Amino acid sequence: MAARQQKKPSNGNDDKPAIWAGYGKLVRLFRDKAGLTQQALAEAVGYSYEQVASIEQGRRPAKAAFTEAAERVLGAGGVLATLQDEVERAKLPTFFQDFALIETEAVSRFSYDPLLVPGLLQTEAYARELFAGHCPQLSEETAEQHVEARLNRQKLLTRTPVVELSFVIGEAALRNPLGSVDVMREQLRSLVRQGKLRNVEIQVMPTVRGFHPGLNGPMVVLETLEHRQVGYIESQETSVVITDPARVSAFGLRYGKLRSQALNVEESARLIENAAGEL
Repeated sequence: MAARQQKKPSNGNDDKPAIWAGYGKLVRLFRDKAGLTQQALAEAVGYSYEQVASIEQGRRPAKAAFTEAAERVLGAGGVLATLQDEVERAKLPTFFQDFALIETEAVSRFSYDPLLVPGLLQTEAYARELFAGHCPQLSEETAEQHVEARLNRQKLLTRTPVVELSFVIGEAALRNPLGSVDVMREQLRSLVRQGKLRNVEIQVMPTVRGFHPGLNGPMVVLETLEHRQVGYIESQETSVVITDPARVSAFGLRYGKLRSQALNVEESARLIENAAGEL
């Protein structure tokens, strides 16, 4: 298989993800076994009756805090907790969900992002600005779910076993004032802090570098726990997962050249700090 384009599945319940409905049914099953009403469960876990009802009906995804409390109150034996990652992943844009699942199996992940700070490194405020500007406009609920899911993905930075992460970021992404000055300044300072993690390398591709292999667009090269090589490209909410060895090898070659042409880690950190100071 050379490439596979992600397609948006259709489902019932107003296009809500099936995993939310399945999770909700399990909550109701455990609640009935515990002899609790929805109101009693709501009071026990610190949620409103309406929130519990929405979760049971699959109209609202459960947050980790709800799952933790429900596990304790209902004695679910880890069943709900096992599903939490899938519930969170279903908050992501549909076109990205398949790759997000592959990403959870990574031992290494290298990416090039020319125009935006990569999602794994975004602050909450920066991510909110991105989803607020989405075209066509997203509902507040959907935008909030996308932000939550993006932040949840960032567990990859500190996960055990450790994932080796390399980010080459275009200088334009650092200079584009997305949101307020405070939002952008904190995002840049966050990049400096994240770059100090032992498993994270952040390099900047200067805008004056001339030709380089990244001019064709963003890309990701990933290796799974089973040492399977995967490539990924995305544009305008269309994505392609690439598994053909020859094509993935070409991605790796291009990424290697990108790293050699970008500023080194120390130079990149100084550029990012200077950009923050100029705001």
